[in-house]
Amino acid sequence: MGLVLLLGGVAVGAPGKGGGGKAKGGVVVVKEGKAEKAAKAGPVVKAGEMRVAERKVAPLLLDEVLAAVMKRYPPWLAALIEQDIATGRLRQTLGAFDPSVSAKLGLQRGYYGAESGEAMVEQALPFWGGSVYGGYRLSGGLLPNYSKERTQEDGEFTAGARLNLLRDGAIDRRRASVQQARIDVELADPFILRQYLDFVRAAARAYWNWVASGMRLRISEEILRVAEERDVLLAAQIAEGLVAPIVRTDNRQLVLSRSIEVVRAQRRLEAAAIELSLFLRSEDDAPVVVSRERVPDGFPAAVAPDEKRTTVDLLNASVRRPELRRIQLTMDKLVVDERLARNNLLPNLDIGVSAAREFGDQPYKDIDRTELQAGIELKIPLGRNEAKGRLETINAQMERLRREAQFARDRITAEVRDASSALVAAWSLIGQNRSNVELAAELEKAEWYRFEEGASDMLAVQLREQRTFEARLSEVESVADYFRAVAEYRASVAADAPAAVRSEK
Repeated sequence: MGLVLLLGGVAVGAPGKGGGGKAKGGVVVVKEGKAEKAAKAGPVVKAGEMRVAERKVAPLLLDEVLAAVMKRYPPWLAALIEQDIATGRLRQTLGAFDPSVSAKLGLQRGYYGAESGEAMVEQALPFWGGSVYGGYRLSGGLLPNYSKERTQEDGEFTAGARLNLLRDGAIDRRRASVQQARIDVELADPFILRQYLDFVRAAARAYWNWVASGMRLRISEEILRVAEERDVLLAAQIAEGLVAPIVRTDNRQLVLSRSIEVVRAQRRLEAAAIELSLFLRSEDDAPVVVSRERVPDGFPAAVAPDEKRTTVDLLNASVRRPELRRIQLTMDKLVVDERLARNNLLPNLDIGVSAAREFGDQPYKDIDRTELQAGIELKIPLGRNEAKGRLETINAQMERLRREAQFARDRITAEVRDASSALVAAWSLIGQNRSNVELAAELEKAEWYRFEEGASDMLAVQLREQRTFEARLSEVESVADYFRAVAEYRASVAADAPAAVRSEK
């Protein structure tokens, strides 16, 4: 027949009549590298069937996306603010130990006429629920003997201290609030880490979806171009009377169906680019819808997973994952609450000492120049239902947290095993899909030879082309599934956790 058509972008004809090129289906991949770096390495291209235009811009790599997440992703920056919030609350609770200054003025008229005033400074102590104080008092005029505001003409300096020996001794509400606020500062770390792992996983999935969509579009455009170039050849052969017009009509219908597939692939790439723009941001924090030209020419290395390493990663995940750390810190807060509740069961046994120094000899004769006082007070609560009820509540909350911790361990184990299983399956599918592409391309080429020998027709050839096209798309998805599985696995074992917010402390 002398028919020369295009198969997958390679001219194929009868032996000795040009062509004879071997079609190589499949997605472009690189040689094997280290598993941990596979998801972030740059693509290396080998000769394949897809025609890739000369690149004018650098391809977008996963490292660039993750760097943008760390620097400019708004939910990540919002998560970091949690640390500032907790630090601010800690400082707020420390305010309970700030020194206080008080002043008082008094005026009395009637049988006794006098004026009095005092200024005092008090500092709460961080132990034994105590405080120390000191100040100056001064009165003028004449006050009755029973008045505690009396001073000599030059005033009185006074100082003292108060301590709680039982209730509010070892702990009180102020110190409990400070201890819990310090724990809240630590609790910010597992919260931030959980957010980070989720954001990195989501960004990686969005990136690989975008890469796969770009490669699907290239394959769709390639097979469309094959049908369009064949249409030109068929038009010339119809003019020479070598091919029936209905053959070209069938091919034109094929061009139309493949054009529809290209539109769908374009829309899929645009949607993936828009989703990726949530993570990829410019210097002014605006989302960047990355252009098609930055789609890599191929995937990075796909490395066989090491199933033996899963056991080690499983042990590390229990330490690195933030869930158990969060539960443990929450239990630590309840321990503080428990100590406070037990404190409230105790009676009050408070002691106080004070000293006063008078200056001047007038107008009172019965005031000693120096006075020392000491006192003790005992107060016993009767019902104590509030403290007992609080202890019952705390015990129930602790039991609930222990159950949550048990389930968290089980869930971490299940997630790591499931992610490992998905990774192994994805790796297996890559090899099977690659073989499927090679077989489909071989059958397609054989169908062309049969067609040239008159043993087949164009419909059979087109079906073989479609099978090869579908096999190539399936291979792209299988490789993308592998790298999405890598992202899931790394998130499940907290492999990418920043050292600053790791839970292993």
